Amino acid sequence: MEPKWLEWAKKLQAIAQNGLTYAESPFDTDRYNSVREIAAQILATYSEEELPPILNLFAGELGYATPKIDVRGAVFKDNKILLVKERTDGFWALPGGWADVGESAAESVVREVYEESGFQTRAVKLLAVYDRNKHPHPPMPYHAYKLFFQCELLGGSPVDSIETTEASFFAADAIPELSTSRVTSSQISQMFEYVRHPDWPTDFD
Repeated sequence: MEPKWLEWAKKLQAIAQNGLTYAESPFDTDRYNSVREIAAQILATYSEEELPPILNLFAGELGYATPKIDVRGAVFKDNKILLVKERTDGFWALPGGWADVGESAAESVVREVYEESGFQTRAVKLLAVYDRNKHPHPPMPYHAYKLFFQCELLGGSPVDSIETTEASFFAADAIPELSTSRVTSSQISQMFEYVRHPDWPTDFD
């Protein structure tokens, strides 16, 4: 579970963002900007980050506040799962990232898998929809849903990218150290269970 201070800060930011979206009075705008600054101050105080970048981060969020969508592709070959090595931390994850505007979630995951690994795939099943806050990921300033798709391998070969340095397939008992901001060991285990039980329904929360 994420710390309470982070939960409060994100809720205050959402209230401020929604208020600023619909505010018509300059007095309401001032009030919601004050709420946004309080949220940023909470984050800055407890995360030991500087206040101005957090305020800029919040100010860049426009429109009604909703969870962000992170898509991840589970690609299997010979009972092994495809993982990519992240440049940012040197650990491994399912290929994926934020869904893009103008693409369906399935189109986004196919693109992300190709960009990060070099493999062409086709999304064939939505395996899980998880609230990031309900899983043991490190804290982040956004509320996000994580969508896990099973992707059929069509072709390609491993490549590195601007975000990844390696792409390889791993057996269930040989998973390397994971980038837990992106995926957890329990989520990887669940992906293997879906291969063993293809009739299982989509998991959630």
